Amino acid sequence: MSEPLRNLLSLPPAMAAWFMTNRRNGTWFASSDPAGSKLGSGGGVAQLLVDAWRFEGASSFSDWLTTRRSLVLLAGGQSRRLPAYGPCGKIFMPVPVMRWAVGHRLDQTLLDLQASDYGRVLQAAPKSARVLVTSGDVFLAFPRRFPAIPRADVVGFGIAVNPETAAHFGVFFSSREAPGPVEFFLQKPEPARIRELAREHSFFVDTGLWLLSERAIDVLLRRCGWDGQGFEHGTAGFFELYAGLGPGLGARASDPELAALSTHVVPIANAGFYHFGTTRQMIESLSELQNRRTSDPAREEFWRKPHPDMYVLNSDFAFKTRDASNRLVWIENCALPDGFQVSERNALTGIPSGDWTFQMPPGLSLDFVPVGVSGWVVRPYGFDDSFSGKLAEARWMERPALEWFTARDIDPEGAGIDLNLDIQESRLFAEIAQPDSAWVSWLTAVEPDNSPTFRELWLTAKRFSARELGEAVDLTRLFGQRRELSTRASIAFWDHRATNPFFRVDLENAASLYAASTAAEPIPTSDQTLDRVHELAFAAAVRRHRGKDGSALEREAFAGLADRIVGLSAARPVRPQRQLLDDQILWARSPIRLDLAGGWSDTAPFCLKHGGAVVNVAAELNGQAPVQVFVRACAERHLVVRSIDLGAETVIRSLTELENCAQVGSEFSLAKAAFCLAGFHPRFRPDRAATLADVLEDFGSGLEISMLAATPKGSGLGTSSVLAATLLAALASAGGVSWDHGEIVQRTLALEQLLTTGGGWQDQAGAIYHGIKLLETQPGFLQEPTVRWLPQDLFGPAHVNRTVLLYYTGLTRVAKTILQEIVRGMFLNSSRHLENLFAIREHARAAYHAIQCESSDDLGRVVARSWELNCALDSGTNPPEVAAILDRVADWTTGAKLLGAGGGGYVVFFAKDAAAGLRIREDLESRPPNARSRFVDFSVSPTGLQITRS
Repeated sequence: MSEPLRNLLSLPPAMAAWFMTNRRNGTWFASSDPAGSKLGSGGGVAQLLVDAWRFEGASSFSDWLTTRRSLVLLAGGQSRRLPAYGPCGKIFMPVPVMRWAVGHRLDQTLLDLQASDYGRVLQAAPKSARVLVTSGDVFLAFPRRFPAIPRADVVGFGIAVNPETAAHFGVFFSSREAPGPVEFFLQKPEPARIRELAREHSFFVDTGLWLLSERAIDVLLRRCGWDGQGFEHGTAGFFELYAGLGPGLGARASDPELAALSTHVVPIANAGFYHFGTTRQMIESLSELQNRRTSDPAREEFWRKPHPDMYVLNSDFAFKTRDASNRLVWIENCALPDGFQVSERNALTGIPSGDWTFQMPPGLSLDFVPVGVSGWVVRPYGFDDSFSGKLAEARWMERPALEWFTARDIDPEGAGIDLNLDIQESRLFAEIAQPDSAWVSWLTAVEPDNSPTFRELWLTAKRFSARELGEAVDLTRLFGQRRELSTRASIAFWDHRATNPFFRVDLENAASLYAASTAAEPIPTSDQTLDRVHELAFAAAVRRHRGKDGSALEREAFAGLADRIVGLSAARPVRPQRQLLDDQILWARSPIRLDLAGGWSDTAPFCLKHGGAVVNVAAELNGQAPVQVFVRACAERHLVVRSIDLGAETVIRSLTELENCAQVGSEFSLAKAAFCLAGFHPRFRPDRAATLADVLEDFGSGLEISMLAATPKGSGLGTSSVLAATLLAALASAGGVSWDHGEIVQRTLALEQLLTTGGGWQDQAGAIYHGIKLLETQPGFLQEPTVRWLPQDLFGPAHVNRTVLLYYTGLTRVAKTILQEIVRGMFLNSSRHLENLFAIREHARAAYHAIQCESSDDLGRVVARSWELNCALDSGTNPPEVAAILDRVADWTTGAKLLGAGGGGYVVFFAKDAAAGLRIREDLESRPPNARSRFVDFSVSPTGLQITRS
């Protein structure tokens, strides 16, 4: 199993304290640089790691570092050029839902984007990587498939750009023959120098995203004054990570300590690098992200029309009078009247409800900061202000700062303002009890009303510098207002769902916001299947968040999806006609499937919206196809169903009996549903026969079927779906119905919906298609997989039952409850579920490539990762009894996973070698975990589904 991750944040002091009081869970930790210190990026990383170690109380720093891998986000700066988010840290800047994304939260922040993508990097990194470091004001958007990450002490992620662009950054240089290992690193080299070096070297801009091994962390700590127990001067010494370590890294390093660190660069194609360091960059980077091209053709309409540079988030503001002149506009956490006017280059944040009539000329920005119990500080600033330099020389509101004092007849020195002090440290911002439009106009106008009232108010009020505001802000009030306004905005979001991203956002999150409002419960109205399913799930979630029962709405959502899938088969009716002689027996048999990667991505509605991808094996057990169906004609006009493995039999004489197929656990529900779909029920026939006798008279006889499923119930081998597909194929053959494998897959999907168990398509497809293969589908209700067969060497005699072992745990778990919970997450576009599902789908490609390359070690690691992803999707996948079995043999395996939904059934082990395979057998056979557990020999089925006649 992969290590759990810890998330470490360096934040402004007030925000760090607030965050630790209100943090999400125990995997998050925040601290700030010690007061009055300047640590640099390297010192900041060192201090944060040591603070987190001491907070958790581990015995030694080394032990602490190796128990979990850490994501380190440096976001503790003063945010001079993005003042609005200085108090909370730029990392908590709200981020709009991306129009191409699925599962984004309405109240998401930059941190949410970073933690999601960077968490994927850490999970994919080799175990030697202990810490991933990056800046809180940048975001590197990775493609879903990113290259393999090598084992090295320092791994940097680079982007290929032209020399002119590279000249503004740190640059990794590596040999053209071996582009991974770094030869040297240069800080902001001249373009001419880059071109000269490019004759023999590849070069990549440093994105600031670095993976560090334990050895690299040790070097960093010692350069910051660490002696193994503490820092020499009590806190970390000043050290710049990128400027300090970077130039000393690589094969040509002159510093022996740094030369000993192996360094690689991983070039990332199709990655996006977005900077959020300034107010302008915040808006422009978000627009670049909004306009980012994806590989999803369903999002093509977004590429044709660029997203405007205007954003309204967490606000009560309709923005009804926008026009083409409104460029670079940011309105967040604001309550503004409908007729309020903005112009261009305006950023407004934190404005509470009020009768606001002040003017917003181009370039003016406003930040309302709550301080104390009820006070407010209105902070005006220029859109491109940098808040740097002496006050006497600095610009404020995009004009010389001293002009502000002159226009208001204020003597700066008489007001206690030192003109030689840095503007960031100058106390320019006054606290008042209740700001109004007149106060805002006096603060911001080029030629203000020279009323002595406002002048006196400013002179006598408690004033703060920009730095001090970051410490005095009442974050509970700030975030409380944001939450309240988000709640109000969620009502409009529901009301206008036809024209906004409602059907793509995390609806669990949206429902929690809506439920906190006083709005009436939402009423679903859509007549489009998937849209209505989302609406119903949202309405159910709102009820749940309000402490009410939403189960009826959820049942309606499940039923609506089922009706649509079943309706596709009903729309293609069939009229079976007997193709069996009186004394003839039709024999259909199928292998079972062993799923290696991609399972769950084949489940509706995920696969209907995004397509699915799985890699699995059609396998025979002990030399036999374990799923078998026998069919023969009988003179009586009835249907006889026998289950050989269950020792049960029933006779069906009426359509009423045939329709009664939704009893989960009944021995004959599956057979009844199969008869319906095969044309023995009027719903699935072109005619409308009144009775079952009429149907069978038209068919030419009655039928007797005998079914055998030679695997335990709850085995995880997809047996019930395979049996359904085999039975449908047998009935189609007996009735002269020409169904190909794709149609059988689709009808089996419909059959499971008739049974109310739900499910995906990989079980039946994995069995009826022979061999080892990648199965993929495209979005849409018709889920007919394309098949790419793979070489079978890794499952040949040298490996099967020697290094690849199939073991029955003796434990079972019914998949229906698991399935319902995960499908509910799909209905709600749950970010947690979707993140795992997309990772699972893409991981099928990793299995495909490992088998193509015939690498048993790679395949073992791929299977191990599949297991981790399944466990992340459903915590019940790996109960203690299963974990105990896997832990017992972990030292002898490269990978292992339970098959199917998990929780019990069969497990496949990938042993390190044949000797390790013997050790696994000896251990589990000598001390079996229970009386039913056992090894079962298997082989790859060369045929898949077979149908023969006597």
